[in-house]
Amino acid sequence: MHLTAMFTHPVKSARGIATTRAYAGKLGLLHDREWLLVSPDGKQITARTHPQLLRVRVELMPGAILLHYPGKAPILAMTTVYTQAHPAQVWQDDFAARHGDIRVDAWFGDILEADCRLLWLGAQSQRPFLEDGQMSFADGYPYLLVNQASLDALNQQLAAPVTLRHFRPNLVVSGDYPWEEDEWQVIRIGEVEFDVMKPCTRCVLTTMDPELGVKREDGEPLQTLIRTRRLAEGVCFGMNLRARNEGVLELGAPLEILEQRYNF
Repeated sequence: MHLTAMFTHPVKSARGIATTRAYAGKLGLLHDREWLLVSPDGKQITARTHPQLLRVRVELMPGAILLHYPGKAPILAMTTVYTQAHPAQVWQDDFAARHGDIRVDAWFGDILEADCRLLWLGAQSQRPFLEDGQMSFADGYPYLLVNQASLDALNQQLAAPVTLRHFRPNLVVSGDYPWEEDEWQVIRIGEVEFDVMKPCTRCVLTTMDPELGVKREDGEPLQTLIRTRRLAEGVCFGMNLRARNEGVLELGAPLEILEQRYNF
C-alpha cells in the first residue's frame, strides 16, 4: 500500500490543489485550510450553502494566494495585509483570525451574492485542538484520508461515478481492500506517523459537483452512503487523522499499519 494522491485546500470549500510533494505538519498539509470565508459576525461560510465556492481556484504564491473564478479577473490576497483581529467560528469553535482586504471581500461577495469577509488563520493559529495543539480552519481534524479501494467499491454502486474531489481528502492511499481503513488505529506514511482518530461523517457537500458547483439531483453519493455506511458516528466515508510528528510526504511513499483497532 502507498500514497497515491495529495490535495491541499488553502481556502476552505474552494477547489483543492493536487500536489506530488508536501510538508505534513501538526496543523495539516502546509497551507491547508489557512483561509476562511465568514459572515460579518464571523460564522463560517462553506459550499454547503454556497456551492459556487467549489469553482474558486486558488494558486499559491509567496506570502499570498491568487484567486480565480470563471468570468472574473483574478485577485491577490496577501498575508501581510491581514493584520486586523476578527472573530471566526468553525462549528462550535470560537476564536480570533485575521482580516484585512475589503477588495477581496467584495470579490467574493459578488460571487456569493452575500456580505462576507475573507479571513487568514494567521502566522500562529488561535484555534485550540484537543489538549495540546492548534487547528486550522478544517472541520474537526487536521487530515482526511481516503482509501482508493473504498472509493472504487462505492462507485460500483453508483449509476454515475464520483471522484476523489467529491470528498475533499488530503491523503489518498491504495488500500488492499475496501473499508479496511475502519480497522486502522496508527499508521505511517513515509516518515510521518498518524493517529487514526475517527471515521469522517458526511453531509450534503458530497452531492455537489466539484466542477460545476451545483447539487446533483439524485442526491448521490450521499444516498448510497446512507444505505451502506451508517456507522456509530453517522454516515461515514474516509478517516480523520492527526500527525504524531512532522515531515515531508511524497507520492509513492509506503503506507504501514502500526496498530489495528481490533485484534483477532
